[in-house]
Order: sequence, then structure tokens, then C-alpha cells
Amino acid sequence: MTDRAATVVAARRADAVRNRAAILEAATESLARDPDVSIKDIAGAAGVGRVTLYGHFESRASLIEAVVDRAIRQTDADLREVDLSGDVREAMTRLMSVTWDLTHRFGALVVAAQRDLPAETFRALHEAPSARVKQLLLKGRKQGAFRTDAPVSWQVMAMQSLLHGAVDAVYRGELPADQGRELVTSTVLAVLDPPR
Repeated sequence: MTDRAATVVAARRADAVRNRAAILEAATESLARDPDVSIKDIAGAAGVGRVTLYGHFESRASLIEAVVDRAIRQTDADLREVDLSGDVREAMTRLMSVTWDLTHRFGALVVAAQRDLPAETFRALHEAPSARVKQLLLKGRKQGAFRTDAPVSWQVMAMQSLLHGAVDAVYRGELPADQGRELVTSTVLAVLDPPR
């Protein structure tokens, strides 16, 4: 292969890598706002044509699966960084703050995943985050900082519902995003308070 041909091939590969990254980012942002967003709109937001998008992802489901996989990896990496040591209420505040940022970022992607992907893939979205919350809830229960009169699974589900409901309110323009973080965190802590 000549130097010129090698340069052309390298440039095409670089374009393909950029296009794929742009598609994934555009799909993440678009699906976070609207789980029904069209492939045409995602391609437009990425600055590519539908043919290019389908050159990277053979179907809407395969694109959503790639976006979900990326979201799971990002979520897991960010949540692993949260310090869960020390006072459990402060640790829960830190965890809810990061969880809010991630839920706000990925928003309605959860709805798209639930509709378009196999159940096991969808469950993976909440597996690692739920495990961290459960661990912290159990620690707080042992210390008497969190209520014990409801199942842990119920508390986790309530927290997830609150997070997703608040993010929906932000996307509808009913709640400023920065206020959502504060309200979700204070509401979660109030719900977890042991009965007096």
C-alpha cells in the first residue's frame, strides 16, 4: 500500500470513529429527552445521514443497546467514585447527588430501553446502582439512621421512582434541574427517617 493510500484509509477510519462517537452522543441526548425520537432526528443531531447511522448500527434496537451499554459503563464508573464511608446520611446525600446527575443525563433512555431491549438488558441498567443503594440502606438501618419498617426493595423502588419522576418534570420544564437534585435528596432522606 502506498503512503497516500494508507493516509486515505487512516482518514476514513478516523471519520468512522468520529461518526460513531457523534451518533452515540446524539442518541444519548435525544433518547434522554424523548424515548420515541426518530432515527432521522438522531442522525440529524449527530450531523450524519441515516445511511451512515445504519452503517454503524443495523437497527434502532442495536443503537439503543449500544447507548444503554455506554450508559451502564458510565454510571458504574461514576458511582464507584462515590465515597460511601462515614456518616450514612451524608453518604446517601453524596450518592443521591451523583445518581441525580446520571439520571438527569440519561433520563428517558430508560423508557426506550424498556421498550426496545430484552428484559435482562433493561434490568442491567439498575443492577449496579441498586446494589450500592441497598448496601448503604442496610448500613444505615443497622446504625438506626434509616427506617426499618419497610422492605429495602420497596425503599429502592421508591427512590428510583422519585428520581425518574423528577427528571421527567425537568424535561417538561416544570422543575429546574439544579432544584431537582436538592429536592430529590431531601425527599429521600425524609422518607428514610426512622419514625419518631
